[in-house]
Amino acid sequence: MPETKYRILIVDDEPDNLALLYRTLRNNYEIEKSTSPLNALEILKQGNFHCILSDHKMPEMDGVEFLKRCYEISPDTMRLLVTAYTDAGILIDAINYAKIYRYIKKPYNPDELILIVENALEYYQLKADNTKLIKDLKELFANTVTAIVEALDSRDNNTKGKSKRVSYYAVKIARSMNLNNMLVGRIELAGLLHDIGMLGVSDEVLLKIDKLTTEEYNEIKQHVQFSVKILDDIKQLNDVIEIIKYHHEFYNGKGYPYGKKAEEIPLGSKIIAVADAFDSLTTRKVYRDKVSPQEALNTIKSLAGIQFDPIVVRHFEQIMNETFKEVSLIS
Repeated sequence: MPETKYRILIVDDEPDNLALLYRTLRNNYEIEKSTSPLNALEILKQGNFHCILSDHKMPEMDGVEFLKRCYEISPDTMRLLVTAYTDAGILIDAINYAKIYRYIKKPYNPDELILIVENALEYYQLKADNTKLIKDLKELFANTVTAIVEALDSRDNNTKGKSKRVSYYAVKIARSMNLNNMLVGRIELAGLLHDIGMLGVSDEVLLKIDKLTTEEYNEIKQHVQFSVKILDDIKQLNDVIEIIKYHHEFYNGKGYPYGKKAEEIPLGSKIIAVADAFDSLTTRKVYRDKVSPQEALNTIKSLAGIQFDPIVVRHFEQIMNETFKEVSLIS
């Protein structure tokens, strides 16, 4: 139970019925009451209520319509309909449109009413606690991801901000392809974390200016496995890890580390591959200058069907110019 009393709004056009509801609940809760649904809606707009009890048959509007409007104003508030009718159509409307928690049949037993209200408020509190827990976990997770990305950025100033840019490009491609929000979210995280395995590559190799030897290049390629090892214990990232694992695979099967090809490669990985390549080409490196966005796009298009998925490339072409401008403004 919260430290302060739950607030309940009760609405009934019959004063005697309203008084009975008030007497039944006043000892345990802070009560506001109204004989007018229209007035009650104004009361609801002005204050926070945990539960609303409404009579069904009222002259200004019926209880289903009233509770539907209450839901639009305050969707988290629990809604209870008090009715003498058990018509299936009325109850279905109350559930579907007003999103009621329960209905209370007249004439009701006061003890039964109190129990139903208690259950509704326990459910309200459970939802509120779960929402707070999820919010706290998301904030903790977001802070963890930010710390990891910042650790990666700090190792090489030449690639600073790369993870955020790749993630931004990847999300834009995914949105262009009308992917569902859950997959877009995974792709966004994969973009942020796709190169986290570079933390396992030595500074001598990572920061080398001259051409890499075969052994040094093989060490660079191991960053994919390093990424998996770093993230493997975070269960919430299982689907994200699957995207990261394959973002260096080639459409023709000649990429690394697993030699996957075409439809064997997850779509999220194909999207990250294009975003990563574009950012790499348009960002200055110690061993080469950057190229223009159009030159980078031309290079990627020339490798469609070889290194990159042609469908992903086509969608990237549609959003490239606008997205590059957006990234330039926020970088």
